[in-house]
Amino acid sequence: MNKLRENLPPLPPRLHRLPIDDRGYPVPWFVQWINGKPDFRVMDADKRIRAVREKRCWTCGDILGARFAFVIGPMCAINRISAEPPSHRECAEYSARACPFLTMPKMVRRENDLPEGYANPGGEMIARNPGVALLWLTRGYRVVKAEPTFLFVIGDPFETVWYKEGRPATRAEVMESIDSGYPLLLEEARSKPIEYRDEAVAFLEQSKLSALALLPV
Repeated sequence: MNKLRENLPPLPPRLHRLPIDDRGYPVPWFVQWINGKPDFRVMDADKRIRAVREKRCWTCGDILGARFAFVIGPMCAINRISAEPPSHRECAEYSARACPFLTMPKMVRRENDLPEGYANPGGEMIARNPGVALLWLTRGYRVVKAEPTFLFVIGDPFETVWYKEGRPATRAEVMESIDSGYPLLLEEARSKPIEYRDEAVAFLEQSKLSALALLPV
C-alpha cells in the first residue's frame, strides 16, 4: 500500500478508500487503469457512462445528491461546457487543491504513449494549462451529444470558488488566464460560416460578460 504525499490537503472521508499511486496521489474513480497502473490522462469510458446513468461522483464513485460540483477552467466558465461529469463538492474541491495539473500552472499534459483507441471526449478542446481552476456549484446540468461521445452543459451556479496553485485565486490571476485563453474562443467563433459568424461572436461576448460577473472580488 502506497502512502499519501505529505504536502497534499487533508483527504475528505469520501476519498479515503481510493487507491494511492506510486507518487502518493489518490487515484480518482474515473481514471483508466492500464497494465495495472493508473493513467491520469485517460478517463475510463465505461465509468463516464455510469457517472451519467447512475448519477455517480466523478471523483469518488459514490452516488450524488441534488447539488453538483464541476471543476472547470475559465473558458468553460464562458461557454458553460464541461467534458467531465460532476462530483460531490468536497471531492471536487480536493481535486482543485491537489491535482498536479490544476495546482502547477507550468505543467503540460503529456500526449505521448496514450493507449490505443484513446479519443477526446468530444467538442473543441483547448490544449493548454489555464493556470487557474474554478469550482462551479450548480443544481442542474444536461448532457448533449458531441462526437465521439457527449459533453455536459452546466447550469447556473449558486456558488463559484476560484483556485490557483491549490489556494484561492485573486481576481488579477483569473483575468490573466481569461485574457490569454479568450482569443482562442473568439477565433473559433469567427471561423463559423459567414451567415452565423456575427451571431456566434455576439453570443460569445455576452457569455464572457456573464463569466466576468463570477470573478473573485
